[in-house]
Amino acid sequence: MKKFLAIVAIAAFMTSCNNASTTTATPVDSVATPTATTASTDSAKITVAADSASKLANEASKTIDSANKVVDKATDKINDASKQIKEGADKAKDAVKH
Repeated sequence: MKKFLAIVAIAAFMTSCNNASTTTATPVDSVATPTATTASTDSAKITVAADSASKLANEASKTIDSANKVVDKATDKINDASKQIKEGADKAKDAVKH
């Protein structure tokens, strides 16, 4: 298996080296340079991304506020239940005393 992998690796290397002569180099003059249109398009994309991030942050904030309200309600219910349990225990103690 090791020999097979070695042969495949060598064949792939030789194939990639052999294809190098068929590729053509791009002349330096034809390299695309950023233009004002590209810059404005990039700026628009950045603005859209910033707006989306802002909306997501607002939604996250709303979700956190909602979760905090749920936690506060649950805490209130737990405190009420705790008070009722304590009152029930006190009544039971009084009933046992008499």
